[in-house]
Amino acid sequence: MKRSTLSRTGTAVVASVFSLALATGCSDSGSGDGDKAGGSGKPTAAAKALTDTELTERILATGDVDGYKVEPANEAGAFAKSKDDVTVVAEKCAPLAYVLTGFAPGDEAAYVNRMVSKEVGASPSASSDKGLEDMTDAELEEAMKDLTDVLGQTMTIVSLSSYEGDGAQKTMASVSDAIKGCGSGFKATANGEPQKFTKVAEEKASGTGDESLAFAVTGDAEGQEVVVHAEVVRHGSTIATYYAFSLAAFSGEGGAGDYDVPAEIIKGQAAKLA
Repeated sequence: MKRSTLSRTGTAVVASVFSLALATGCSDSGSGDGDKAGGSGKPTAAAKALTDTELTERILATGDVDGYKVEPANEAGAFAKSKDDVTVVAEKCAPLAYVLTGFAPGDEAAYVNRMVSKEVGASPSASSDKGLEDMTDAELEEAMKDLTDVLGQTMTIVSLSSYEGDGAQKTMASVSDAIKGCGSGFKATANGEPQKFTKVAEEKASGTGDESLAFAVTGDAEGQEVVVHAEVVRHGSTIATYYAFSLAAFSGEGGAGDYDVPAEIIKGQAAKLA
């Protein structure tokens, strides 16, 4: 392949993949099996909501899960500045839209989120200030290898939100109702960008926490069908949400839904909330 062609292709792929992923940035009570594994599902005694500072201490950090790095989600590109910038045509589907934009699914008292991804070894080309056209053949080949590594990633937005009284239980119920009532999809707008989701399907939850719900959402990304996965877990008055999307799926290089929320991420976050 000629260098000019490879350069143009690499640039186009980087731009399209990340813009699609971030623009889309963007369970029924999880599954029966998930509820059995995760706890009784019965309401627990109301606990006081944690503060932003307390949630920050409890959310995943780099080093908590082997092989993963954790960064502020806004460094990867903000989906929307606040929930006020997210509009959902069917209000009952709003909890799902909030999860898919990295926000808390309910009326939270405190909230924090992070972007979690596999650590990819840094190389000279990854930190080079050179443009693709100025790279040597060896540097360009290494840059394309780095790109391939990135495209193979599953990115996960992890958020923690805390609620007063029985707010966490009510939020879980609203997510369950949304999965049941929004199976045929929904439309939402984030930062003025319209998003069309054509299907919502319940998935098997991890069974962690007091309640766990999981679902998959099929979206239309510029005419391409893409599936993203999410899980919502209640730990007392705190809710952890996980929204995972495959860069390979967005770029058309992999199966539309052949991945899931990494189990090790859910397990690592649950351990910090125990």
